[in-house]
Order: sequence, then structure tokens, then C-alpha cells
Amino acid sequence: MSEVFLIELVSNSPQETFALGQQIANSLFPGSLVALYGTLGSGKTHLTKGIAFGLGLTENITSPTYTIINEYSLPDNNIFYHIDAYRLDNENDFTETGILEIIHSNGICIIEWSERISKNLPCNTISIFLEISEQNANSSCRKIRISGLDKL
Repeated sequence: MSEVFLIELVSNSPQETFALGQQIANSLFPGSLVALYGTLGSGKTHLTKGIAFGLGLTENITSPTYTIINEYSLPDNNIFYHIDAYRLDNENDFTETGILEIIHSNGICIIEWSERISKNLPCNTISIFLEISEQNANSSCRKIRISGLDKL
């Protein structure tokens, strides 16, 4: 089954990717799950930082590559979960880390490297695919495709 993309954008800089994250934050609510897909350096963490900032977080957001899950308290007393699935090898790893319970909680969850666990994600997941479309000394262009959001 092929993915239907409702929104296709181009980001020409890390600042534009961050700003897009802020826009996406406006469409999220308790229980939202955002799955990020893309290669190393495609902008997943930068987009996550923008989403976190748009939700009101002011602390430094870092990728939880080794801890797998970082948890932050939002100003509205909700929880923001930043998950990095890069080190997960299989469904058992997914279950043992507690991610299943987290994605079904009332928190807002962002998962980097979602391709590693995509079969475990619910159908109402917002999927964002980031692709390096051009890279040279003067450009950091990203193609960003979003499904699961009606608008930004």
C-alpha cells in the first residue's frame, strides 16, 4: 500500500525546518503521535526541536539515541515524549522499552527513525518523511512530505 501525502513542502534551511515544526505543533493535541522517517542528517531532530518549541518547551531538546526516550513536561501539564527508535531491533525491543504504552497515552509523542517500528504504529499516526533533496556547499534543501494532517 502506498502512502498518500496530503502536504508536500520544501525546506531550504535548518531554520525553515524548525519553523515548520512550530507550525505542526499548532495541529497537535494530547494523544498525538508523529512518526518521523528519514536518513541521518535529514532534519528529524531539527523538526522535533521546532515542534517542541511550538508546544511551549524552552529547554534544549536533544535526540535520545542512547536513552531511547526523553520525557519533557509541557506548560499545559501534558507530557512531550521524544523517542528515537534507531537502536530498536525488533518488536520485542519496542514492547520492552514501554513505547507501546507511551504512544497510547495522552502525551504528545514524536518518534525518530520510525521506519524501524512502523508496523507497530497505530493508523492515526501523523507520518512525516524528510529527504535530503539537494546538498552542496550552499544548500541544505529538504523535501518534506506529511500525511495524517489536514492542514498546517
